[in-house]
Amino acid sequence: MSLSALIIDDEQLARDELKYLLDSVGGVDVLAEGSNGIEAVNLIDEHHPDLVFLDVQMPGLDGFAVIKRIKEQSEARARSQPGVEQDPLPHIVFATAYDQYAVRAFDVNAVDYLLKPFDRDRVEQAVERVKGRIAGGPATPAPAAQIDTLLRLLNRPQAAPQPAKLIVQAQSRLMLVDQAEICYAAIDEGVIRVVTQNFEGQSKCRTLEELLDLLDPALFWRAHRGFVVNINHIREVVPWFKSSYQLRMNDKKQTEIPVSRSQTRRLRELFNL
Repeated sequence: MSLSALIIDDEQLARDELKYLLDSVGGVDVLAEGSNGIEAVNLIDEHHPDLVFLDVQMPGLDGFAVIKRIKEQSEARARSQPGVEQDPLPHIVFATAYDQYAVRAFDVNAVDYLLKPFDRDRVEQAVERVKGRIAGGPATPAPAAQIDTLLRLLNRPQAAPQPAKLIVQAQSRLMLVDQAEICYAAIDEGVIRVVTQNFEGQSKCRTLEELLDLLDPALFWRAHRGFVVNINHIREVVPWFKSSYQLRMNDKKQTEIPVSRSQTRRLRELFNL
């Protein structure tokens, strides 16, 4: 089964990265790309794709407003043409870099999400979930119902604040660490290493996404697929080749951490580069 798809994201690098990963995964025909919410609505109306990869934060209309707009347009057309069924809505896979609360909402709902920077395995999983949903027939909830559920979830009050301290295992000791002391966290072969200025240890979290749910989003930023950094512990921004950057942290080793292509714009926003 080949899916027709649109990619909507205001970052050219993010669109390019996602298109590259979709070509690698296969089974998805990208019909067009858009850079804002208005283009998203028009392209969906023009192409009627099976699937839309939709950024959350965009100029004009954000991802949620795009969903509301296409749903309202579909309902309006159905009302104006009695006896004609409402146009089926495309399956939506959200892309988000910052909103951890929304990520949790997507994860328990039928609509999927991708967290930036994109991961090939996660992109493939999202595509397979959509294919499975389409192949599921009547037993699979309709996209419109999924979207209504998602919007209700997003309107709920946000979760309680993250704990101020984290437990980090250093050898046989369980250290209670203030979040502000953490320089960065890195994942390697499924093990998450947490580094402060004075020591390093391991987190009990299984993924960086799980760790991010415990961290203050105002302080911590996922600069790369394998790294989460505390922006207050960035010592230097180092220009790299092909307009990329590395971050030199202020831990004892002055570790250099790469910034992924899709996060370059966020870096420029953070430090007015």
